[in-house]
Amino acid sequence: MIATILGWLGNLLGGPFAKAAVDAYRAKLTAENTSEKIAADLAARALEVEARERDLAGKLIVAEQGRWYTALPRPLFAGAFIIYVWKVVVWDKVLGLGVTDPLKGDVADWAMIVLTAYFGGRSLEKVARILARR
Repeated sequence: MIATILGWLGNLLGGPFAKAAVDAYRAKLTAENTSEKIAADLAARALEVEARERDLAGKLIVAEQGRWYTALPRPLFAGAFIIYVWKVVVWDKVLGLGVTDPLKGDVADWAMIVLTAYFGGRSLEKVARILARR
Protein backbone atom coordinates (compact mmCIF):
# COMPACT_ATOMS: atom_id res chain seq x y z
CA MET A 1 0.00 0.00 0.00
CA ILE A 2 2.72 2.48 1.01
CA ALA A 3 4.83 1.43 -1.97
CA THR A 4 1.90 2.12 -4.32
CA ILE A 5 1.32 5.56 -2.83
CA LEU A 6 5.03 6.38 -2.97
CA GLY A 7 5.20 5.22 -6.59
CA TRP A 8 2.24 7.43 -7.47
CA LEU A 9 3.85 10.41 -5.70
CA GLY A 10 7.13 9.74 -7.51
CA ASN A 11 5.39 9.82 -10.87
CA LEU A 12 3.45 12.93 -9.88
CA LEU A 13 6.53 14.84 -8.75
CA GLY A 14 8.52 13.52 -11.70
CA GLY A 15 12.21 13.74 -12.33
CA PRO A 16 14.97 11.28 -11.61
CA PHE A 17 15.59 12.61 -8.10
CA ALA A 18 12.04 12.01 -6.92
CA LYS A 19 12.00 8.56 -8.50
CA ALA A 20 15.36 7.69 -6.91
CA ALA A 21 14.11 8.84 -3.50
CA VAL A 22 10.97 6.72 -3.80
CA ASP A 23 13.01 3.72 -4.95
CA ALA A 24 15.41 4.14 -2.01
CA TYR A 25 12.56 4.30 0.48
CA ARG A 26 10.85 1.33 -1.14
CA ALA A 27 14.10 -0.64 -0.87
CA LYS A 28 14.29 0.29 2.79
CA LEU A 29 10.77 -0.98 3.41
CA THR A 30 11.31 -4.25 1.60
CA ALA A 31 14.81 -4.98 2.92
CA GLU A 32 14.95 -8.45 4.45
CA ASN A 33 18.10 -8.29 6.54
CA THR A 34 20.20 -5.76 8.42
CA SER A 35 22.83 -5.22 5.72
CA GLU A 36 20.16 -4.42 3.12
CA LYS A 37 18.52 -1.99 5.55
CA ILE A 38 21.87 -0.28 6.13
CA ALA A 39 22.48 -0.04 2.38
CA ALA A 40 19.00 1.43 1.87
CA ASP A 41 19.57 3.93 4.70
CA LEU A 42 22.89 4.98 3.18
CA ALA A 43 21.29 5.42 -0.24
CA ALA A 44 18.53 7.57 1.26
CA ARG A 45 21.07 9.70 3.14
CA ALA A 46 23.15 10.12 0.00
CA LEU A 47 20.06 11.44 -1.79
CA GLU A 48 19.38 13.86 1.06
CA VAL A 49 22.97 15.13 0.94
CA GLU A 50 22.75 15.54 -2.85
CA ALA A 51 19.53 17.54 -2.53
CA ARG A 52 21.12 19.74 0.15
CA GLU A 53 24.19 20.32 -2.04
CA ARG A 54 21.96 21.38 -4.94
CA ASP A 55 20.09 23.77 -2.68
CA LEU A 56 23.32 25.30 -1.37
CA ALA A 57 24.76 25.61 -4.89
CA GLY A 58 21.65 27.50 -5.97
CA LYS A 59 21.90 29.80 -2.96
CA LEU A 60 25.57 30.45 -3.74
CA ILE A 61 24.74 31.48 -7.30
CA VAL A 62 22.05 33.85 -6.05
CA ALA A 63 24.45 35.28 -3.48
CA GLU A 64 27.18 35.82 -6.07
CA GLN A 65 25.08 36.94 -9.01
CA GLY A 66 21.69 37.73 -7.59
CA ARG A 67 22.16 41.47 -7.57
CA TRP A 68 20.73 43.55 -10.40
CA TYR A 69 24.06 45.18 -11.20
CA THR A 70 25.97 41.91 -11.63
CA ALA A 71 23.86 41.10 -14.68
CA LEU A 72 24.53 44.45 -16.39
CA PRO A 73 27.95 44.07 -18.11
CA ARG A 74 26.84 41.65 -20.84
CA PRO A 75 23.69 43.54 -21.88
CA LEU A 76 25.49 46.89 -21.75
CA PHE A 77 28.33 45.59 -23.91
CA ALA A 78 25.87 44.10 -26.39
CA GLY A 79 23.73 47.24 -26.28
CA ALA A 80 26.28 49.23 -28.25
CA PHE A 81 26.15 46.73 -31.08
CA ILE A 82 22.36 46.54 -30.94
CA ILE A 83 22.15 50.32 -31.31
CA TYR A 84 24.60 50.20 -34.22
CA VAL A 85 22.65 47.51 -36.06
CA TRP A 86 19.33 49.31 -35.54
CA LYS A 87 20.87 52.56 -36.78
CA VAL A 88 22.26 50.90 -39.89
CA VAL A 89 19.12 48.91 -40.68
CA VAL A 90 16.32 51.28 -39.66
CA TRP A 91 17.80 54.77 -40.00
CA ASP A 92 20.15 54.23 -42.96
CA LYS A 93 18.45 51.52 -45.02
CA VAL A 94 14.75 51.60 -44.19
CA LEU A 95 14.27 55.33 -43.73
CA GLY A 96 17.19 56.37 -45.97
CA LEU A 97 18.17 59.18 -43.60
CA GLY A 98 21.89 58.63 -43.30
CA VAL A 99 25.01 56.63 -44.00
CA THR A 100 26.98 54.84 -41.31
CA ASP A 101 30.58 53.77 -41.74
CA PRO A 102 31.11 50.00 -41.47
CA LEU A 103 32.83 48.61 -38.42
CA LYS A 104 36.52 47.77 -38.94
CA GLY A 105 39.34 46.04 -37.10
CA ASP A 106 38.93 44.79 -33.55
CA VAL A 107 35.52 46.40 -33.09
CA ALA A 108 34.16 44.41 -36.06
CA ASP A 109 35.56 41.22 -34.50
CA TRP A 110 33.97 42.08 -31.16
CA ALA A 111 30.63 42.68 -32.84
CA MET A 112 30.81 39.27 -34.51
CA ILE A 113 31.66 37.61 -31.20
CA VAL A 114 28.76 39.33 -29.42
CA LEU A 115 26.28 38.42 -32.16
CA THR A 116 27.49 34.83 -32.28
CA ALA A 117 27.26 34.49 -28.50
CA TYR A 118 23.77 35.96 -28.27
CA PHE A 119 22.21 34.21 -31.23
CA GLY A 120 24.32 31.07 -31.48
CA GLY A 121 25.02 30.37 -27.81
CA ARG A 122 21.64 28.85 -27.00
CA SER A 123 21.74 26.74 -30.14
CA LEU A 124 25.16 25.42 -29.19
CA GLU A 125 23.86 24.59 -25.70
CA LYS A 126 20.96 22.64 -27.20
CA VAL A 127 23.24 20.69 -29.55
CA ALA A 128 25.66 19.92 -26.71
CA ARG A 129 22.77 18.70 -24.53
CA ILE A 130 21.51 16.43 -27.32
CA LEU A 131 24.99 15.00 -27.90
CA ALA A 132 25.49 14.47 -24.16
CA ARG A 133 22.35 12.32 -23.99
CA ARG A 134 23.73 9.87 -26.53
